[in-house]
Amino acid sequence: MHTLRKFLKDESGATAIEYGLIAALVSVAAIGALTAMGTSLNTMFTAVSTALDTAVGV
Repeated sequence: MHTLRKFLKDESGATAIEYGLIAALVSVAAIGALTAMGTSLNTMFTAVSTALDTAVGV
């Protein structure tokens, strides 16, 4: 019975789970930001490429 009470009071696993959830949230935010930035960069490089093609006469 003493071992069961000790196990139920042990909260060390809860901390690891909390850190895991925080890492997952940061990962989701980073993926979202990088996806948005990638789309923006793609649009910008397409505009630059089009301007260069027009300037060169291709």
